[in-house]
Amino acid sequence: MKPAAFAVLRNLSDGDYHSGTALGQALRISRASVSNALRDLEQYGLVIHRVRGRGYRWLNPFQWLDSDQIRQHLDEMADEFQIETLEIAESTNSLLLQRSVEHDFPDQRCKQVVAAELQTGGRGRRGRSWLSGLGDSLTFSLLWPSKCTVHALSGLSLAVGLAIIRALTRIGVQGVALKWPNDVLFDTRKLAGVLIELHGDMLSPSTVIIGIGLNLKLSGGVRDRIDQAVTDIAGITDHMPDRNHLLALLLRELKAVLDVFEQQGFQPFQEEWMRYHAYQDRLVQIDFPDGTVKHGIASGVTPSGALQINTPAGMLHLNSGEVSLRGVA
Repeated sequence: MKPAAFAVLRNLSDGDYHSGTALGQALRISRASVSNALRDLEQYGLVIHRVRGRGYRWLNPFQWLDSDQIRQHLDEMADEFQIETLEIAESTNSLLLQRSVEHDFPDQRCKQVVAAELQTGGRGRRGRSWLSGLGDSLTFSLLWPSKCTVHALSGLSLAVGLAIIRALTRIGVQGVALKWPNDVLFDTRKLAGVLIELHGDMLSPSTVIIGIGLNLKLSGGVRDRIDQAVTDIAGITDHMPDRNHLLALLLRELKAVLDVFEQQGFQPFQEEWMRYHAYQDRLVQIDFPDGTVKHGIASGVTPSGALQINTPAGMLHLNSGEVSLRGVA
């Protein structure tokens, strides 16, 4: 995406027509630079209307993320987080992971948060890509300087999924389910995902990077590039939430979950997670990395977050997120 595009788009956020000359004067660039900046933005899900004699109009503007507004919504909890909003990033997880390796975070008492309007190389589980357009999702990562060892983090992605459910419930979104180990679904379609990465060794406290992608209003072009069934908030509710408010709600619920998890692990969340289990008592298929395939009935999760599958050969416990799980009709 061209460097000047974000500056031009911010000037077009009011939804009115702006001439190329006026935009160029405001930004101290040429009319040609304005035109170049707005070229090929359709691939990011944006619709720019061009009318000779009137100029440019952005037909589907989104609400920009604003760290000050997010902190206002956090209210008394604002000091718990250091929040940075970026226009573009390859991957917010990769950025925070690099900073954790370099110890480039000024206050370890705060949870570091980086949110991006556009991720060009967003990552999901098992090496998959997380695709989104510009401003059509919430894509952010949280750096948690945990006191837990790697072994004690079993079930963390499930607990984070519950934090997402709690935040969505607070804005009136109902009927959402959880797919082990890190997906949030609505009507079997993916609404949100979690990617957790660690920096540390097995016996020492770990720095945990929690990445979350939540679909808000995906364009048709973005949907066409995604190789699985997806949905978004716009498709399941009649109102779009304030992006800054929703991000603050997610951070609030994440803090509540992480505070409990750090002391007690996943066990306090086991029963609540089961209430949202998308495949509870249903036939599922498990694909293993070596090509092995097994079928069984999903029977909930253990206190450590392992998925239990009742197979003809007996009860199977899945601890690794490297398997692929799907329902069988």
